[in-house]
Amino acid sequence: MVVHMSDAQFEQAVDDALARIPDDLLNRMENVAILVEDEPDTSNLPDGQTLLGLYVGTPLPERLDAWGYGSLPDRIFIFKGPLTRLARSREQLLREIEVTVRHEIGHHFGISDDRLHELGWG
Repeated sequence: MVVHMSDAQFEQAVDDALARIPDDLLNRMENVAILVEDEPDTSNLPDGQTLLGLYVGTPLPERLDAWGYGSLPDRIFIFKGPLTRLARSREQLLREIEVTVRHEIGHHFGISDDRLHELGWG
């Protein structure tokens, strides 16, 4: 089953998830772009693994003093295809989008997958 959502509706759901991130965290995010893509590149994934989102960059705790000079923005990708295939209802899709957004933002702050799972963020 696939939960259908237009690109505009999906991007709005991502924006809504971002709006629910506490301002004190959002204000601490540095040089990061959040992008919606249809599908991830799965060529390097183990068989059967599904990628809902991806953080590409240097987590804040790992940045050195000279990091910002000429550095490209970090990127957070949210993948529409896998999320819409995972969800069984619109409500579940909205929850999964929010968890995925929080999970990838957590990586920006240097939080490990194990800790993010403990927090309920995927």
